[in-house]
Amino acid sequence: MLSAHDAARGFDAVGAPARIVVLLALVRAGPDGLLIGELQRRLDIPASTLAHHVRILLNAGLISQERQGRTTTCRPNFAAIEELAAFLMKECCEDRTPEPAGGEKDGARA
Repeated sequence: MLSAHDAARGFDAVGAPARIVVLLALVRAGPDGLLIGELQRRLDIPASTLAHHVRILLNAGLISQERQGRTTTCRPNFAAIEELAAFLMKECCEDRTPEPAGGEKDGARA
């Protein structure tokens, strides 16, 4: 399970609108990912700006890169993305007071 420290690092990585856009483009592309040039073309982001955002997402483990010759492919790390989302949801409704059996609320009877 993801630690609070690791979750904070992941959320920090997607804490800029441009990085969310980059990550969503890769998620939409699926497990094959996108060539960095195609990602740049689709998002209309300057190469140096894209490189900065990609580096932050890489360091957080939310994406991976594979270099083949002169081309670089970026891929979403679905397991890490799902783990980050699960971190938020793992304690969903834990502090909620359950309703008494029979639909009674606050001790009132129908």
